[in-house]
Amino acid sequence: MKRPFDKRLLCAAASAASLSVALAQPAHAQDNQPQPAAEAVTQGGLEDIVVTARKRAESVQNIPVAVTALSEALIQRQDLTSIEKVAARTPNLNVGRSSNGSGAQLTMRGIGSSSTSIGIEQSVAVVVDGVYYGQGRIINEGFFDLARVEILKGPQALFFGKNATAGVISLTTADPGDTPEYKGRVSYEFKSEQAQVELIGSLPLSDTLGVRLAVRGSKMWGGYYRNDSPARNYYTTADFATATQHTALPAADEQPGEKELLGRLTLKWDGGEGITNTLKVSGDYSKTNNSSWNYVMYECANGVSSLNGSIACGNGFTSHQNNFPADIAATFPFAGKNGALYNRYKSWQATNTLVYDLDDLSVTNVTNYNWNNNRWACACDFQSSDVGTFATENSSWHAFSNEFRVLTQFDSPINLMAGVLYQKTKRKFDQFVTFAAVPMAGGIVAGPDNPAAGANRYVASTKASITDGETIAGFGQVTWKVVPTVELAAGVRYTHETKDSFFSQPYVNAAFQGIFVEGRRIEAKQSFNNWSPEVSLTWKPVEDILVYGAYKTAYKSGGFSNGGIDSALSADPLSDLTFDPEKARGFEGGIKTTLADRQLRLNLGVYSYAYKDLQVDFFNSPIFAFQTLTADARTKGVEVEFEFAPHAVPGLNIHGSLNYTRARYTSFPLAPCYAGQTPAQGCNLAFNSAIGAYTRQDLGGKPLSVAPDWTGAFGVSYDTALGNGLKVGVNADVRYSDSYLVSGFGNPYSHQSAYATLDAGIRVGAEDDRWQVALIGKNLTNRQYINGGVDGPSTGSGTGTPTGVHADQLGFGALPRTVMLQLSTQF
Repeated sequence: MKRPFDKRLLCAAASAASLSVALAQPAHAQDNQPQPAAEAVTQGGLEDIVVTARKRAESVQNIPVAVTALSEALIQRQDLTSIEKVAARTPNLNVGRSSNGSGAQLTMRGIGSSSTSIGIEQSVAVVVDGVYYGQGRIINEGFFDLARVEILKGPQALFFGKNATAGVISLTTADPGDTPEYKGRVSYEFKSEQAQVELIGSLPLSDTLGVRLAVRGSKMWGGYYRNDSPARNYYTTADFATATQHTALPAADEQPGEKELLGRLTLKWDGGEGITNTLKVSGDYSKTNNSSWNYVMYECANGVSSLNGSIACGNGFTSHQNNFPADIAATFPFAGKNGALYNRYKSWQATNTLVYDLDDLSVTNVTNYNWNNNRWACACDFQSSDVGTFATENSSWHAFSNEFRVLTQFDSPINLMAGVLYQKTKRKFDQFVTFAAVPMAGGIVAGPDNPAAGANRYVASTKASITDGETIAGFGQVTWKVVPTVELAAGVRYTHETKDSFFSQPYVNAAFQGIFVEGRRIEAKQSFNNWSPEVSLTWKPVEDILVYGAYKTAYKSGGFSNGGIDSALSADPLSDLTFDPEKARGFEGGIKTTLADRQLRLNLGVYSYAYKDLQVDFFNSPIFAFQTLTADARTKGVEVEFEFAPHAVPGLNIHGSLNYTRARYTSFPLAPCYAGQTPAQGCNLAFNSAIGAYTRQDLGGKPLSVAPDWTGAFGVSYDTALGNGLKVGVNADVRYSDSYLVSGFGNPYSHQSAYATLDAGIRVGAEDDRWQVALIGKNLTNRQYINGGVDGPSTGSGTGTPTGVHADQLGFGALPRTVMLQLSTQF
């Protein structure tokens, strides 16, 4: 039952007031104010944003890269504290949260990686403090106390890690400053009934050593989505004869009910003579009451669920899921307490960055270790019924990396950058699945003669897989000032990568051994080598105009689908589990201008990239196998962005962008048919006489997944003094997306119609930023939209025949309308 929020809101407000009073005491002199961020220096009406897109500090207007840069002030003002929140305000970037597989589908300019395979690294790479994170589970991390966010569009092979064929989201956390700084923030979000407390302290311990500690904790009493499902009966059998009834109670009625605690400790040492060393250690813990809380059944063949005719399909921030039966959960590996669904994520990471700056040379070494563990229990039909599927998973990721690079800074036309990256990784994956009517280990109860039967009593099959990876990459770039206004840059990255993997289904219930193979160990020793060159030419006819063009290539290694299936019906199980590298090449160009006495920024970019062996994951239901397939594609488009900050109205900022993207398959001649596709709908290739149906279609010219043609944004912000030491600020931002297909296989029933969202905020506080009260609203239009999805398991029929019925469409829904009250103080 939903608890009233008014008491908790009163408590949150009282806590914030107490914190504000405590932190506002005059413990330090007035001149110990927070210093402006180093990357945002006011020049004229606009701020000159400095980014590190080429591993050096440069103005965003002076580099041949399409970058959307978010400053520290903007991040705080709009509460952009997760990858999902950043994507929700950035056109041409979509993030869909999924329960299993890689955990996310990140898509930029129409190029992204399917969420259903845990073995696929993302085409859109996430980089934190210079360290590459390719796993989709990175979206489970909470990011706060950020100095800046940079969104680099298009292939970025030269400067960032090893896999960035579609783009990079680069996040930089804040460092200790030269003066003491203390911040406190208390927030309450009304929809999810979430209270959040954030504390940051930064101070110099000596003339050479500074420390910064940032901690955030949050708890939801409610949720974003409502679970609407009654108790259901669930049956197992003994020797297929006697049915045993179990009760599957409804999952939590408000989801995700998240609890989170995260922290980061930063030590920065200045050794003098250009030597600095920065150590960051952080950890994250979060738990939700359902791994698939945002799954929306948004389109069904008959308007109602194929598994449960009492559930109507449609948008509405509503799910329909039930817990494990408690008696089954008692002996089921990793099942939640009393059968409750959940997702629990834990991680920690340590990054050490050593920099040695000489007059003409800069040496940087970045060492990182990161680990995460994700466990979940899901109702894996994602729409509960009496014939449902339940599963649990426990997966871990370990990664060690070291990057060493040297950059020359000679006062000469030619400078060099060179470096080497080493990474060692290990993924461990275990999964346990049960189906309704599963025999209870042949009806045998655990005992001295059969001790294993109890552990596997309700299990249909288990999976175990490990991948050990190793990468060595060398990269370098030469920049040549041909004349003072023209720069030519050329570079290349060489990557050698190996992956040693195995997959096995250690236990398969006897009833399913005709479908799944028990105990067979499938091994793969993969080795990949690649050269990815890049060249760019820039021309500055005057100081505030840059014209650029670039030829880029990119590469993402092949891999192994750790969460696949060894099907007894598959002719080549090794091919089902392995996939080829993804490559990109193409051109990008544009013009960046700062006009009207630095009041107007106007940028135009065009691009065209061809992708070979784009990695696309597919569940082949006729043979019960996951397959990561490859296809050729092209994305091309035009992007225009502007920002206007007039001198005549200090504090006013008007900004926006308009993007056209055409992302299509260029060659996918034997793509699998989507579930229920008929020959008249294009499923008319590769007739299989054994099943009397066609199995393939030609997707050449068809759109990619989550690839809208038109996207755009428009926003206004205004900050001004009120007098008496007070100031006020308001902002409003609209984001628009054209329609698109959620499916990567041309399924017209996965259609997402065009939508627009509105974010807005108002804030009042002290002119010296000692305190502030803010109200922050997101998706105020309360628009439900889908950022990725799957065919509903156990739905759809007659694929490749005239009587085909399409599967229920389950989508990864975005957040509904949220409104947050936030109280902040700093000194």
